[in-house]
Amino acid sequence: MARRAVLIGPPSTHKLLGALPVVAGFCRRLDIAGIIDWACPIRELATLSHGQVIEALIANRLTSPRPLVHVADWARAWAVSEVFGAAPDALNDDRIGRALDALAPVLEQVVGSVGLSAIAAFGLDVSRLHWDMTSISVFGAYPGVDDGFAAPRFGHPKDRRPDLKQIQAGLAVTGDGAIPILHKVYDGGAAEVSQVVTAMESLRTLAGPRQLLMVGDSKLVSYPNLAAMVNAGVDFIAPASKTYVPASTLARCELASATPARSPRTAGGTGSAKTP
Repeated sequence: MARRAVLIGPPSTHKLLGALPVVAGFCRRLDIAGIIDWACPIRELATLSHGQVIEALIANRLTSPRPLVHVADWARAWAVSEVFGAAPDALNDDRIGRALDALAPVLEQVVGSVGLSAIAAFGLDVSRLHWDMTSISVFGAYPGVDDGFAAPRFGHPKDRRPDLKQIQAGLAVTGDGAIPILHKVYDGGAAEVSQVVTAMESLRTLAGPRQLLMVGDSKLVSYPNLAAMVNAGVDFIAPASKTYVPASTLARCELASATPARSPRTAGGTGSAKTP
């Protein structure tokens, strides 16, 4: 009886795919790796550029977050090398740490460039931007911080943990789709009301020649902030706190007689939207 030859191929490999192609597609469209590599280039002999490492780290955060020491294990279980071209062994915690160290001094520049790329790539309407700050509580002593970086301090934490130090983060999103396009990090003890003007100036740069409407909470309202926004030609909407309008006055207001506030785009560019 004749025997048949049996061809045996290489063993099959099973890896998780999940949302990796979607994440990679957005990273390519925003040119995240290219922007990072331009801001903090690396020598040509490196296995991965800083931009490639950060893209892989973004994918990890958006799919199955791991401590930095376990990101390489995640990359082996997921199709990271196939989708991002990044070998798992090259994503060890030391390499990721060096990429983050290189990114830190130019982070604001990179974030602004990625924001502009998102505006161009997706045709975002940035005539209305929403700005707010939050706190992030941290454990540990933090006796010293490098110059130019936010320092953990005691403050007024949003999570009601006054026993912990905190840092603060400000985030701006578009009214069109709530897409984050700008963020800033602040000392834990920084007064929120004092950060509005610098945020407004950054948002004006992103908005370009468009008439800008800035929407925020009651911390937006102070005499220096309102004066700066009026002088800059920036429209604004924010609730007036009891410091400026007594509660009894607000209680007497009738909703039926209120005038809807419209953004400059819908109001024909007249800039009619103001805080009460």
